[in-house]
Amino acid sequence: MNPAQLPIGVFDSGLGGLTVLRAIHERLPFESTIYFGDSGRTPYGTKSKDTIIRYSLQIARFLLEKKVKMIVIACNTASSHAFEAVRNFAPVPVIEVITPGADAGAAATINQKIGIIGTKGTVSSGVYVDAVRAASADDPQIIQQACPLFVGLAEEGWWDHPVSQAVADEYLQPLKKAGIDTLILGCTHYPLLVPVIARTMGESVRLVNAGSNVASRVEAVLHSQDLLNHGVTTANHSYYTSDDARQFQELGSVFMDQPILAAGLIDIERY
Repeated sequence: MNPAQLPIGVFDSGLGGLTVLRAIHERLPFESTIYFGDSGRTPYGTKSKDTIIRYSLQIARFLLEKKVKMIVIACNTASSHAFEAVRNFAPVPVIEVITPGADAGAAATINQKIGIIGTKGTVSSGVYVDAVRAASADDPQIIQQACPLFVGLAEEGWWDHPVSQAVADEYLQPLKKAGIDTLILGCTHYPLLVPVIARTMGESVRLVNAGSNVASRVEAVLHSQDLLNHGVTTANHSYYTSDDARQFQELGSVFMDQPILAAGLIDIERY
C-alpha cells in the first residue's frame, strides 16, 4: 500500500481526544484514522510519569500494529510526560498537543494575562507555562489551575449539567479574579465542557482549544514527508477503547455529530 494511504493513529485517556480527532477530520477529510480511548485507565492526570509513559508506549505499540503513518498524542498529560518516549520509540512522526495550544494562547491574549487549566499532572509538570513563554513576544502573567474532576464529568457525558457548572464555578474563580482574557483548555477533555466553562468565565475571556492548531500541525508534517492522502481512497475511521465500548459509542457519536457504529474493546495491557 502507498504509505500516504495508511491511517493516522490518535490516542487519549478516554473521550477527550475526540476533540482533536474531529478537528483532523474537518481539516483533512481524505485521511483515514484509528482512535484509541483508554477509558479503562482514565484519568491519566493522577498517575505517575512512569505509569503514563508505560501506558503511552502500550498504545503506541497497538497503533503501530495497525500500521499507522503518524501518531497523535491527543492527551495533554501524555504529551507532557510521554512525548519524548513515544517519539523515540515510534518509527513514524509523533505529534503532541501542548505546543499548538500554547502557541494559540500566546497569540490570543491582549492584556497578557493567560489562564491555563489542566489535570494535576499537566499543571505540575509546568510544560504549558514553558511553552507559552517560549511562544510569547512579551512576558505574560500566567495563572494555572488544576481541574481534576473535569475529566470524570466529561467521561460521564455531563457536558452541560448542574453538577459540572458547580464544579466549574469553584475551580475557575481564581482565574476570574486574576482578570485573564485568555484561557487555554489544557486537557483535550475540557472542550466537551465549554458550555459550563464559558458560562463561568463570561464573554470577555477567549477559550483556546488546541484542536484546530493540532490539525494544522498534522497537515504540515504529513505534507513535509509526502504522506498526505489526496483523496485516492475513501477515508475510513476505526475506534477502539479499553472499557465499555457501548458507552464510548453513545457519547462519542454525540460529540462527533455522526454515528460511531462500532468500537472495538482492546486489552491494552497485552501490548
